[in-house]
Amino acid sequence: MNDIGNKYARSLIEATSDPLFTITFDGKITDTNKAAIATIGLTRVGVLNSEFVNYFTEPQKAYKFYKDVFSKGFILDSLLTMKHVDGLLTDVLINGYILKDEIGTISGAVILARDIEKQKWVLDLRVANKELAFQNDEKEKRANELIIANKELAFQNDEKEKRANELIIANKELVFQNEEKEKSACKFFIANKELAYQNKEKEKRVEESKELEAYNCSLKLDSQYSLSLIEASRDPLFTISLEGKITDTNQASVRVTDVSKENLIGSDFIKYFTDPKLAKKAYEEVFSKGFVVDYPLVLIDGKLTNVLFNGSVYRGTQGKVIGAVMVARDVTQLKKVETELIEAKAFAELATKIAEEAKIKAEDATRIAVESVKAKQQFLSNMSHEIRTPMNAIIGFTKVLLKTDLNSKQNEYLQAIKTSGDALIVLINDILDLAKVDSGKMSFEKVPFKMAKSIAAMIHLFDIKSQEKNVLLFKEYDSRIPEILIGDPVRLHQIILNLVSNAVKFTIEGKIVVSVKLVEENEKDVVIEFGVSDTGIGIKKSKIETIFENFQQASSGTSRIYGGTGLGLAIVKQLVEGQHGTIAVKSVVDEGSTFSFRLPFQKTSANVEVVEDVIDLDHELTDVKVLVVEDIALNQLLMRTLLDDFGFGCDIASNGKIAIEKLKNNTYDIVLMDLQMPVMNGFEATQYIRKTLKSNVPIIALTADVTTVDLEKCKAVGMNDYVSKPVNERLLYSKILGILKKIDLENQELEIKELETNTKCIDLNYLMQLTKSNPDLMFEMISLYLDQTPPLVTSLRQSIDTKDWLMLQATVHKMIPSFSIVGINNDFELMAKKIQELASKQSDEESILDMVLQLENICAQACKELEEELITLKKLK
Repeated sequence: MNDIGNKYARSLIEATSDPLFTITFDGKITDTNKAAIATIGLTRVGVLNSEFVNYFTEPQKAYKFYKDVFSKGFILDSLLTMKHVDGLLTDVLINGYILKDEIGTISGAVILARDIEKQKWVLDLRVANKELAFQNDEKEKRANELIIANKELAFQNDEKEKRANELIIANKELVFQNEEKEKSACKFFIANKELAYQNKEKEKRVEESKELEAYNCSLKLDSQYSLSLIEASRDPLFTISLEGKITDTNQASVRVTDVSKENLIGSDFIKYFTDPKLAKKAYEEVFSKGFVVDYPLVLIDGKLTNVLFNGSVYRGTQGKVIGAVMVARDVTQLKKVETELIEAKAFAELATKIAEEAKIKAEDATRIAVESVKAKQQFLSNMSHEIRTPMNAIIGFTKVLLKTDLNSKQNEYLQAIKTSGDALIVLINDILDLAKVDSGKMSFEKVPFKMAKSIAAMIHLFDIKSQEKNVLLFKEYDSRIPEILIGDPVRLHQIILNLVSNAVKFTIEGKIVVSVKLVEENEKDVVIEFGVSDTGIGIKKSKIETIFENFQQASSGTSRIYGGTGLGLAIVKQLVEGQHGTIAVKSVVDEGSTFSFRLPFQKTSANVEVVEDVIDLDHELTDVKVLVVEDIALNQLLMRTLLDDFGFGCDIASNGKIAIEKLKNNTYDIVLMDLQMPVMNGFEATQYIRKTLKSNVPIIALTADVTTVDLEKCKAVGMNDYVSKPVNERLLYSKILGILKKIDLENQELEIKELETNTKCIDLNYLMQLTKSNPDLMFEMISLYLDQTPPLVTSLRQSIDTKDWLMLQATVHKMIPSFSIVGINNDFELMAKKIQELASKQSDEESILDMVLQLENICAQACKELEEELITLKKLK
């Protein structure tokens, strides 16, 4: 019988597909099953008597779990991760129950692990949900019709939440059942005590009863062990006879069938299933094969639960099969979720298809839009070039003629031509600016500038025009505004010039007020409100809302009477909003208008030097030879005339190919390069000059197309600057002069550097006096300097990098005496002392870094020169 009990327990252990262990108080494994062996990848012999915690990724957590089992009696659903010897990890939910002997003493614990990694549907569902969420995002952007899908998904998530709540209730019920089991165990404890008492009585009377007592003790232990195994399972468990009668079961079976344990035992196994024949076939297959795995049946309960059965036989003393253990796993929820998963996947595939179609449509629309923008940009580029090229000659020669002796009528006519040309250029600029904004090519700088001087300069431009119209022009400036701010002064000029120009144009009498006031300020930023008020004709209320739109004016007769295109305010609005500002207008017909806008600026402590855009003619600048590359004869004549006025020599090339030949045979100080020419254009010619000729001759582009694309291309091929047509001769001269002076300065610095390189930085006269020209002593002193200086230079650099001011002071202090010994200029000794002074105050880090770099350079040069001196001294020794 004892052997029967052991085989019965072994069948219980092997019947479950979940890993199972029995352990001692100190965590040693005393028994296990095939499922556990497969999960950890060792043999049964290798596992027995080993540490339970060794097979988990978190040994401390596993240790705490089995200690809690021994202290509380049982633990349910603890999440741990088991590890295979090959590195495979398995997430499990583990339950633990204590084992007691015949007198109720705890003798160990049984641990059962549920492999949650096998439930692939959970992961599949998560992946599907993530994919669905991604597709929903795509749908929301491209197709409103997918909103219904999102609502359906939300409904499914709510249903899952309800099922999770039901699972929590079920777990609470399981805890209650476990408590009931504990009470039943106490009853067994009392019964075991009684049995032990009877055995002792037998021992007094019959000496032979010792063997029977030992047998009874072992039998009761096996019985208790089997009971613990049965009740440890969360799944319904039955042991049945060869005839299919239930011989034992657990509380999980009672809960599922709603039949008491007493009534279950002795009843037919098959009566609790919807298909008795299939149930009979299941246990007959167990008895014929010895086992069965994942056999599908449906339990008769309130919900008709779908289960998968695992079964295993157990044998008697003679090895004969005397029964079977059947364990059922509830898969109703799994089937339901699998159905939902299939539906979700189908829905996700449908959503993906719709999203892909929407994406293709969006990509087609984007491609068409991009091509449209490119075509628009190309058209504007061509039109800009075609209009500006003749305008360059018209305005250029008009300016040249205005410098000559003219009678009053001639002067009047030429002024009219110049005014008309200037107006046409303004129109071209407005159209190009609007195109830049529309295509997103408008860029904004962030540079420091002086606000007050900038505003004053702009207003000054309108002094003469306002005086001519007898209109007073005032400025109101808030003194609280910081002197220097960071922003885009060029775009600010453009905004205010447009608004003031409009005010002057539409004001017949009265006054114009330009106001600038501070409205917000914090530690880093300010917000400034600019206003331009006039007493002009005003704007109708019906036109206020559309006044900032393209080609809009206050009335149909405005253009006829006052001129203009209606683009200025549209550009102003775009420039303001492009810098995160706002603009508004208030107006009353025949009383006047007030345009106001707010812009943010950054505060700064940087200094700003005002640089004039136009420089007066420098008569000391002579012998400048310029190569003009231009294909249109009128423009060639104009450029020759302008350069003659500057006092510069000039050669003409009618295309890029001729220009290259001239550069091969002649030397030029600067090249003025037109961009669009036959044979070889300006871009191709510049690229050849830079890459093939390897020439650094300065090149200024002469462009009738000032779109952003061409200006970026000018920089990319290596041009130094550009001047737009019609050419402003003062600006052209200024840019030529600036480039030539910069080159001259760079050449001077290079000469100084070469001179410094050729001049020795050491003077060994003092060392010779100190050593009385003894070669050995001099050799020793120089060697000592060469050994000590490099580490000091390294320390110098480290102290700067780490801002260790004390180390910096100490290092410099060690370096100072050596300067005089090797004859380094006294200026460097004073520099070193200055570093000490600034380091002690921890101030002006930029100056410290600059001086440290100079010390590093002079020490490096000194070491190089002293190494050469050592070679000479070696020969004298």
